[in-house]
Amino acid sequence: MRQLSAPMTSLRIAGAVALAMAACAAHAEAPFSFGATPGKLPKDVVPVQYVAHLVPDVAANTFSGNETIEIDVLKTTSKIMLNVENMDIDSASLSGKGIAEQKLTPAIDKEQQTLTFALAQPLAPGKYSLALSFRGQINREPRGLFTMQYKVGETDKKMIGSTMEPTDARRMLPLWDEPVFRAKFKLSVDLPGNYKAYSNTPIAKQEKLPGGGERVSFGVTPKMSSYLVVLVAGELERINDKQDGVDIGIVTTAGKTDTAKFALASSKDLLHYYNNYFGVPYPLAKLDLIAIPGGFNGAMENWGGIVYNEAALLYDAKKSTEATKQTSFSVNSHEMAHQWFGDLVTMAWWDNLWLNEGFASWMAAKATGHFHPEWRAALGGLVQREGVMAMDSRKTTHPIQTPILTEEQAAGAFDGITYGKGEAFLNMLEAYLGEDAFRKGIRAYMAKHQFGNTTSADLWSALEKASGKPVEKIASDWTTQPGFPIVSVSQSCEKGQRKITLSQEQFWLDEKPAVQRLWPVPVQIGVVGGKAEYTLLTTASSTITRPGCDGVLVADPHSVGYFRLKYDTASFDALAAQAQKLPDTTRLKLLTDTWTLVSADRLPLTSYLNLAAKFKDEPRSAVWEAMLGKLGGLQALAIGTPEHALLQRYMRELVGPKFKALGWDEKASDTVEDRELRTTLASTLAVAGDESVVTEARARFARFLADPASLPPSSLDFVMFVVGRYADEANYNALQQLAAKARTTEERNRYGMSLAGALDPKLSARTLQVALRPDLPTQLTSMVVPGVARNEHIAQAWQFAIANKEALLKIQDAIGRNRFFPGIVGSSADVA
Repeated sequence: MRQLSAPMTSLRIAGAVALAMAACAAHAEAPFSFGATPGKLPKDVVPVQYVAHLVPDVAANTFSGNETIEIDVLKTTSKIMLNVENMDIDSASLSGKGIAEQKLTPAIDKEQQTLTFALAQPLAPGKYSLALSFRGQINREPRGLFTMQYKVGETDKKMIGSTMEPTDARRMLPLWDEPVFRAKFKLSVDLPGNYKAYSNTPIAKQEKLPGGGERVSFGVTPKMSSYLVVLVAGELERINDKQDGVDIGIVTTAGKTDTAKFALASSKDLLHYYNNYFGVPYPLAKLDLIAIPGGFNGAMENWGGIVYNEAALLYDAKKSTEATKQTSFSVNSHEMAHQWFGDLVTMAWWDNLWLNEGFASWMAAKATGHFHPEWRAALGGLVQREGVMAMDSRKTTHPIQTPILTEEQAAGAFDGITYGKGEAFLNMLEAYLGEDAFRKGIRAYMAKHQFGNTTSADLWSALEKASGKPVEKIASDWTTQPGFPIVSVSQSCEKGQRKITLSQEQFWLDEKPAVQRLWPVPVQIGVVGGKAEYTLLTTASSTITRPGCDGVLVADPHSVGYFRLKYDTASFDALAAQAQKLPDTTRLKLLTDTWTLVSADRLPLTSYLNLAAKFKDEPRSAVWEAMLGKLGGLQALAIGTPEHALLQRYMRELVGPKFKALGWDEKASDTVEDRELRTTLASTLAVAGDESVVTEARARFARFLADPASLPPSSLDFVMFVVGRYADEANYNALQQLAAKARTTEERNRYGMSLAGALDPKLSARTLQVALRPDLPTQLTSMVVPGVARNEHIAQAWQFAIANKEALLKIQDAIGRNRFFPGIVGSSADVA
């Protein structure tokens, strides 16, 4: 699952919101064993196949259903236990060879979310059928089956969708809702005659019903985990093509198939690429990418039927920004990678969620770099890694692998550590093992465990065998220990040889760890412009020698290491003197590590400001993003202090020359990065108090209101951000009207977040009230309130959220419930 953060301005002042979780002790892990896998449910009864039929009442937001579950009793038992939540069981019976059919009495434990049937006589091992009829709710919030309201033109429409991860499949069907219980699913559904339905497999049969309805029956799925089941139904359209024998379709609401063409072309490329990389071809007959107009942010990787918020998939070449195009490819590549890592091979339990999410993130970055080198995705990924490392530097961090005991903890595991640190560690491990050996290990892992479950130990075994290196030892320490090291680098020249001393200790920003941890740290050492070689630092300190003393020493030049670097003064000064000539990755790492040492009070602020001043003509947008993110955060902290005006002036002096060189208007010679930089720098100048930029943004907005074609897509986010931030009542009302008329989620999000950016507290109070409107898509509500907070109204947003806590939490999905309140106060500089 990829739950995206709220759309931000190109400045990205606020930084990522950290989800605080208690640190857990490192724990060893064994290869996968069904019996040893954690979970609430007993493992004496397992599902083999579900044959389920649903009858939704879309108007009433309810559904009824029945199912027959083929079960396999592995050892004699006196009870059958499975999962259910927010559901009524009308009847249940058990039948099978050697027993008379018997009615069962359901016992539901609402707190444990379990359904138990006590048996009159012990049930011997063998195959049986468990039949159930039930009723449940179609929710507004995206949990289990949910409903979405949207417009086509001026006509109101309604559709249903589903999201099950991590533990909401039990809201649609009574079932064994833990990932280790893989089973086949055969689903059918009764729908209005104007609806089309999509699930994991192609439609096997369609039947007309009395009254104009239709019964849609889907084919049988492979054995899979319950959280991958999907059902989407509504007035939908589909475009499709074939790749490697697979029918690939993009599904949208009416009138949007033109914006699906980029996603369809990307999906064909990605399927072929992944088939080759993994060495195991995509095993299903079809793959649908379903774009829905609400529900949640991001996407969910249901096997054969991925569901996306339409803003994360659809791209309109005439109206969408370049960022939208990049988001579409990035999210799509992440979710399609899940079709192998997560769906074909599934983690045994939620403590290994990173096996799904870290790998999908890593694979998406690799695929994006392959197909779109002009986006410099790897460099952008290093900037995103900064937010993860900041989270991982605090006492509230947790290991990549964290013990999970409850449904709430499973939902909480979807955070930056699981995704971002997992991805960063894999990037470091691949670089150390070598790309060929790493891929060989992944292919062996995929071939051996397809249609099954694994733990991290199974992956380490495959990679160790393929590379011949001690993967298990290296990986275990990195995945079961919280935090990461800072590596100190010092050098001297003795008898014509460079003597380099490397030392490590855990890095922290807020509190020194009580436990002194060490890691096996693969560090590349070389000179600028020369070859770098690996050394594995496994102790607190180690000294190595290299022939010759010429050249400028550099460690981790490609910035693949998940650690901080601190050079001795002479080595740092030598690198800083060449700042503008360093490779992109080296330049970025020098900047980010320097900032972090300033944040930890290990260097004075002037060290960073002086270094950043050398980057006034920086060509890479990712490097600018990193610099301006740090400086923007510093500027936000200084609000209300005498230093604020000084920092604003510094920002204007840093950014002004580069923006002047780019100019206001697009040129035919512009690169992708030029277009990104133009709006990033203009947004920065606006926040830094440059009145000329604010005036220009307002003028362009006025022209846009008269003629929307007057504003190129690349300027949309900048203009709406600045006009929203400095809005008077007239401009605020104009933005509200634009939001009300928006027909795509991309546009609605843009205008909604512009309104959330208003600095005028009277206007921000109006924005907060909008969050309670029942017609507002739930994912926009989850963005608006934290958005108001990030724009200098933390106390106001917090008070509003507390006053309306139940209403706001009610519409969050399982993962969003954990993120919502931290998202409001995450940008605060107030300790309380």
